[in-house]
Amino acid sequence: MDFTQSTEGTTTKFDLKGKFTFSDHENFREIISAIKNKKSQTIMINFAGVEFIDSAALGMMLIARDEAGKSGASLILKSPEGQVDKMFSVSKFDSLFTIEK
Repeated sequence: MDFTQSTEGTTTKFDLKGKFTFSDHENFREIISAIKNKKSQTIMINFAGVEFIDSAALGMMLIARDEAGKSGASLILKSPEGQVDKMFSVSKFDSLFTIEK
């Protein structure tokens, strides 16, 4: 998985691309660090470029939610499609996150 980060106003956005799996935990630490260090009101993680996600990556998203909550920010998951959307549905992420399709 690759990602880019941008900030607009009070929103920090992470655009993810590729497959998001356990092997990406080091890259994801960079995202967690950025969430901790930014004082954004909203964190948006864009999944439009993600073609596959595994259960370890779902766990990483729960960590991101916890870190955003500690800083008082809301976390939005944006544009999940295909297998990613199915994984979010099966894992009931819609009850844990705001998901914008």
